[in-house]
Amino acid sequence: MNRRTFFHQTSVLAAASALPKLYAADAAGKKVKVAVVALGRGMQHVQALLKLPNVEIAYLAEVDPKRLEAGLKVVNDTQKVSCVGVKDFLTILDDKTLDAVFIATPNFWHTPAALLCMQAGKHVYVEKPGSQNAQEAEMIVAASKKYDRLVQMGNQRRTWMKEAIEALHGGAIGPVRFGRGFYYNTRKSVATNEKPASPDIDYDLWQGPVPDDVKHDFKKLAHYDWHWFWHWGNGELGNNGIHTLDILRWGLKGDYPLRTTYNGGRYFYQDAQETPDTGTAVYDFGHAGCEWVQSSSHPRAAEKPLAEVIFYGDNGTMGIARDSWTIYDPKGAEISKGKGAGGGDPAHMGNFIEAIRGNAKLNSPIDEGQKSTMMCHLGNMAYRTNTVVKCDPKTGKVLDNAEALKLWGRDGGYRKGWEPKI
Repeated sequence: MNRRTFFHQTSVLAAASALPKLYAADAAGKKVKVAVVALGRGMQHVQALLKLPNVEIAYLAEVDPKRLEAGLKVVNDTQKVSCVGVKDFLTILDDKTLDAVFIATPNFWHTPAALLCMQAGKHVYVEKPGSQNAQEAEMIVAASKKYDRLVQMGNQRRTWMKEAIEALHGGAIGPVRFGRGFYYNTRKSVATNEKPASPDIDYDLWQGPVPDDVKHDFKKLAHYDWHWFWHWGNGELGNNGIHTLDILRWGLKGDYPLRTTYNGGRYFYQDAQETPDTGTAVYDFGHAGCEWVQSSSHPRAAEKPLAEVIFYGDNGTMGIARDSWTIYDPKGAEISKGKGAGGGDPAHMGNFIEAIRGNAKLNSPIDEGQKSTMMCHLGNMAYRTNTVVKCDPKTGKVLDNAEALKLWGRDGGYRKGWEPKI
């Protein structure tokens, strides 16, 4: 079955209301059968799922045969039921006993893969950022509603930091005026292929819906450095910024920012990377604001931020790191600490599994997750156009910026037959 045929057939099935509802009260204790697609970050999905009760990993899908072999060994050495390995995840979607698919592919696959899975009647756990561009952000949200599928985004702090945000919203530091998030690292020059993909990788399937880029050899960028090229990735904003931007937006009770700027550049290496390694994205929600500070190629070890995310209120400061938080008075003196349930990946993925069973609400439903992802897309638009990007705070639509709107969808479109449709 080619991709165009699959899109057509699954759309017809959906239109005929042939897709079963997989979540209901009478499924409260049912075994949930899942598949994991892509075994880089996906191996952490595997490890977490193996810890959850009454979950069966039925399939692993991976275009790199070495990764697939290693993943199958981990699963089959641990769970009693044998797991099947495939190269192309499309081949498993007609299994009506499969409840959900965990998507850990590169960003450019997130929305196209999620749509295919939803159209086949599967619930979806999709890694952050969930979309590679703003148009896809709209599409994945619309599809979750059209096909009535549960879709959870892999921004785990939505589970880990629940108690901290409850304290913040409960008035721990009074009215909140501003927030800050940080990402510091020691990244080196790109395309060095320190961990090259297997020579037997199916590069055609790896790239999937994305056409070739005549400027860059994508075979040098698998499995990681694709992040730093606009044709495939979203830079550090969509790679790591999404984690703290999501918490900042949540804490500030904002939907979409009124204004977005990004000032920075590629300062540490003179190489092919297109996305910035250093800079600051700033967001104005009207009633409050926030900034995300990036230093991808310098650890700034002399600095010691109070936490991953910091909020500033009328009555003090609150720093949150994973499942813990500290509150300081207006003079900077520590006055209290708190700690939530935490639980790592199993807690966030377990929330998704329990939602399928009808026992819980999603901690990060895709419509909420994509509001935060839009902050990444808007920040990248601001950087690439060297403009202040203004948008409607209720819809996220860009206002009065023709250059930014050119970046709303995929630059260069999709490969023929791969165009995502809902």
